[in-house]
Amino acid sequence: MNRYDWNRLNPMQLGRYAEYLAKMEFTLFGFEVYSAEVDNKGIDFVIRRGSDNYYDVQVKSCRRLNYVFFPKDKFEPNRNNLLAVIILFEDNTPPRLYLVPSTRWLQKDALFVSRDYEGKKSKPEWGLNLSKRNLHLLDEFIFERQIQKML
Repeated sequence: MNRYDWNRLNPMQLGRYAEYLAKMEFTLFGFEVYSAEVDNKGIDFVIRRGSDNYYDVQVKSCRRLNYVFFPKDKFEPNRNNLLAVIILFEDNTPPRLYLVPSTRWLQKDALFVSRDYEGKKSKPEWGLNLSKRNLHLLDEFIFERQIQKML
């Protein structure tokens, strides 16, 4: 059995795995992790380091390079204490983790986008255009690089 056969997990299992993986990575770097009892505000968990240094964390898993989004009513990029963890799952490889400060969405480009869908059914969202062409733009957000900046 191939350890990294992500197709054997259904979307709910993959999302749960991603969330637990992110929690464990923060724990490895000395953060305290607090799970949200109810996920009605788009926050998967809270991390804390020290008495007054905390962050709300939203985790997104992605099985293939495609579009990932955060509803604007639950994800506010103007907050310095809001983080997005993006985890890419490609078959036959370990997961790749990225840690993105929410404020990065305020600088829109080919990767970081804002969609308002005025006059349409879809709700406004902050998006991430994951593609082979854009993937290099995520390099600066590799989890371990970003976590070192936080320590």
